[in-house]
This record gives sequence, C-alpha cells and structure tokens, in this order.
Amino acid sequence: QVQLVESGGGLVQAGDSLRLSCAASGRTFSIYAMGWFRQAPGKEREFVAAIRWSGGSTIYADSVEGRFTISRDNAKNTAYLQMNSLKPEDTAVYYCAASKSVITTTRRLYDYWGQGTQVTVSS
Repeated sequence: QVQLVESGGGLVQAGDSLRLSCAASGRTFSIYAMGWFRQAPGKEREFVAAIRWSGGSTIYADSVEGRFTISRDNAKNTAYLQMNSLKPEDTAVYYCAASKSVITTTRRLYDYWGQGTQVTVSS
C-alpha cells in the first residue's frame, strides 16, 4: 500500500513558478509509475504529467508541455511537479497518483491518490 500527500500549492501571479511535492509512504514507492492530475471547478479531473518508475520516461499533456516538468527521487520517496510560466487556466486542485501499471495517462489505471493541493494563478 502507498499513501500520498501533496504539498506546495498556493496563490501566485501569471508567469510565476511553483514546485509541487508528493511524499509517499510505504516500502515500494520505486516500483510505481507516478502521475499528476488536476481538476478545475466544474471540470473533469485531467491528466497533467507522468513518469515511469525508473524516471527514464515522461509524458505530458499538450496544455503543459514545455512549461511543467515531472521528476522523482526514489531515495526520498517523493515525486515533484515543477510548474513554470503559470497561467490562470492552470488554476485547479492538483493530485498526485501512483500506478502499478506502466506509465499511463489513464486515470482509472492509477491505484493510489493523494488528497490534492490547491494551485491558484491570478491574472
């Protein structure tokens, strides 16, 4: 079992940066692919970024490609989402998730979820 806790959200201005962290508990963090999703008010939860267990491969939603970077430090049981050049449309609750499957954009294939952290970008 894995428990995930996100942190690092907050209120920023357009163009600013934030780094989100996802701290995992348990013995098997390193075998999970990790993903970040976000959910804005009135919208479905959508894929943002994912990284495979080794950190060797990453995928991004088109809306964040070139601005966001996902990474992980298995020794620290932590995944990260570096968000640069933030836009008001990035405002959402951001969730990290762990998958026992391969790296994936599909929400239903993630087995564990954090509680979310709010990111608000003002214009």
